[in-house]
Amino acid sequence: MDRILEVYKDAIYDKADQRTESWFLVSSPWPPVIICISYILVCANCDKIMKNFQAMSLRPILVAYNFGLVILSVYMVYEFLVTSILSGYSVICQPVDYSDNPLAIRMAKVCWWYFFSKYIELADTIFFILRKKFNQVSFLHVYHHATMLINWWLAIKYVAGGNSFLIGVINSFIHVIMYSYYGIAAIGPHMQKYLWWKKYLTKLQLIQFFIMLVHSANILLGDCDFPKWISGLVVGYQVTLILLFGKFYFDSYRRKKD
Repeated sequence: MDRILEVYKDAIYDKADQRTESWFLVSSPWPPVIICISYILVCANCDKIMKNFQAMSLRPILVAYNFGLVILSVYMVYEFLVTSILSGYSVICQPVDYSDNPLAIRMAKVCWWYFFSKYIELADTIFFILRKKFNQVSFLHVYHHATMLINWWLAIKYVAGGNSFLIGVINSFIHVIMYSYYGIAAIGPHMQKYLWWKKYLTKLQLIQFFIMLVHSANILLGDCDFPKWISGLVVGYQVTLILLFGKFYFDSYRRKKD
């Protein structure tokens, strides 16, 4: 038992980024794990939870929420880009700067905001459930939201900066577009004529997964001073997203067209 505790302590705490240790939701793995499990259980039983309730409209809340996430995503894109440029980051291989250099701390902070945004985005699912849009609470939707909680806990805990910035900046940029789409759609049905570009959003999402896959595979197979186990996890995760989003794109657009 002592040996198990020693291994646990070494893996979770001793190898962690000491700069982020005391930051909200970072210290222990249990808060994200518990929230993740609770989220999955709520999704699995959403129809039972809402059985005795009427579907809600939530239009003003949805508009404010989606455009609020647009603003947050724009902020993160700006911080990722400016901090990486000022720090002289390499897109190909960038080790994590674990020092207390102001730019290194600035990058760690925007990584934390990106990590925390994944908790905010769980509201996507809550709004679907409250509106009784249970078909939207799909395996792809739940899988992506749940796994991002754990994936980015690992990132902010161990690699808050370095090569992680590329994933953050690309995904935040995609989210600027995505939540703009959802914000416009939430205004009302009369806005649908302006939303012809939905399928291109899915294409952009697939493109980002391919970029992240190639980028992390290059780090995994090359000589880069960045944790190989993190890069391996990213490679495996991007493969699952490409398969799931690819199936969604085919079912939603190609099959309907045929």
